[in-house]
Amino acid sequence: MKKDIRKEITNRNYHITKRLWYFIYRNVMRIVGKKYHPHYEKIDDINDCKGPCFVIFNHLSRLDHMYVMEIAYPRRVNILCSYGEFFRSHLHFAFKHNNVLPKKPYVNDILSTRIMRKMINLGACIAFAPEGLATNDGMNKPIVPGTGHMLKHYKLPVYFVCLRGQHLLNTKACLDIRSGNTFATSSLLLSPADLEAKSAEEIDEIINNAFRHDEYAWNKEKHYKYEGNGRMCYHLEDLLYRCPKCGAEFKMAGDGNKITCEACGNGAELDDYYDFHPYDDSCVIPNTISEWVNGERIQIIKDIRKDPNYVYSDHIKLGKLPNDHYLKNKATSEIVANGLLTLDHDGLHFKGEDNSNHDFDLNWKQLYTVISIQDAQSFNIYVDNDYVDIFPDSHCMMKWSILIEEMHRLHVNFYKNHPWNNYMYENLD
Repeated sequence: MKKDIRKEITNRNYHITKRLWYFIYRNVMRIVGKKYHPHYEKIDDINDCKGPCFVIFNHLSRLDHMYVMEIAYPRRVNILCSYGEFFRSHLHFAFKHNNVLPKKPYVNDILSTRIMRKMINLGACIAFAPEGLATNDGMNKPIVPGTGHMLKHYKLPVYFVCLRGQHLLNTKACLDIRSGNTFATSSLLLSPADLEAKSAEEIDEIINNAFRHDEYAWNKEKHYKYEGNGRMCYHLEDLLYRCPKCGAEFKMAGDGNKITCEACGNGAELDDYYDFHPYDDSCVIPNTISEWVNGERIQIIKDIRKDPNYVYSDHIKLGKLPNDHYLKNKATSEIVANGLLTLDHDGLHFKGEDNSNHDFDLNWKQLYTVISIQDAQSFNIYVDNDYVDIFPDSHCMMKWSILIEEMHRLHVNFYKNHPWNNYMYENLD
């Protein structure tokens, strides 16, 4: 019988994971996780809640599930995960036996709502990352609009697992796992009484403030070492694509522990503490990686607001999910089209080559950010509720991500930036 993965995901009997399997998986993760030097603190114990509850966490890396599972143990947790991950062969077995729950990020997802309601009726502890994806740059993103409304609707205790160091351990630029210190702290963030008393907007604000964090600024204070094995700048140009000295784009080149602008020679070495060391006094290097990215965002905000005819294009490969087989070799999709992706003040547009039937046009009410599942070289979105992977020839997800967010904020602003970033929109002349 022909495999139908979408139907199987829809019809799967999601339930609280069996104790024996959960015990085995948890102990395997403990062995694997020793090299991450994890530290746990329970201000409030999730096990004190005997009924259904939510566990939210600030999403720093693809390793976060291990920390949530461990700090909640022996309470068994059902984690929400991006829908596209359910099509990857290396995750299929673990997802099925751990009863991982599917969710399409940043879109209305009826299936996820139905499954979540069922799990709550079973008394489950449901864990999810309200930001929707792991950070690209070490800073927390705004949580998905509507999170507070959903939590207020269910009025279940909301525990917060505060993570620190996981992004420095496993960045989006270099997928190596760098040995260093990591931390997880659990606390009760919102009680049912809090959810009853506060508005959805106030709940969103509480979560965004609790999540406020910059991994690189944090490590300036802590000064923990993360062993990069001479690859601290590997693919770092996928995030730091703009030279802060001459302004050239896509001329930065990461090599070993060095990142250099091929246009003007500006550059620095990055050590295992994530500290930059400029080549000489003439170099212009931000204090941290996150400050560098913030500078790129400010430049894009200026560019799109001063130019009503702003257009940015890149040739891309477009990928979609199969339905009759699982993706192998850690692929996130299969290429179905090539063509030109264009962004302007009206929205995001794809025109495929060779009469492609995968063309799309999205306006800024339909799109407000993107998802980077694996690394900083590609991203995905949902078009008509269907998963679409974008592989730019520039190999730079970061510029696309910032452009899409800031075009949305200029024209719609449903997905607002954090109040502490208001300075980015001031004095733009």
